[in-house]
Amino acid sequence: MEADWIEHRRGEDGERMGWMKPVDEGFIVIDLLGRRLTEVVDWMRAEETLDDLGLSYLAEPYELRLDGDRWLRVRIAEVSATRIRVKKDDWGDMTATQVYYSMDLPIDQDQLRPLTR
Repeated sequence: MEADWIEHRRGEDGERMGWMKPVDEGFIVIDLLGRRLTEVVDWMRAEETLDDLGLSYLAEPYELRLDGDRWLRVRIAEVSATRIRVKKDDWGDMTATQVYYSMDLPIDQDQLRPLTR
């Protein structure tokens, strides 16, 4: 998270939904993974974009680049204002060793990407 980002929280429960980065007379919408979602938009459109996005994308599977071109299927375990923690996808196996990786925000989209396969 950058110092000038404005945090946006959901009205009902105060859950952080993302940020709005001031640019000129408008804002660029940033999701909880630090990804840019829009070009410059007005305040209302920025809030609507984050509210419409919701949080469901955090439950989806992702791929984490380990080294070179090796990718590992992961799930997002934690998201804070400064870091993201992902966990090797163990498919719900309670006996599997849990392996975690942490990354600073904003993430590089070449490092963590939604699983598309």
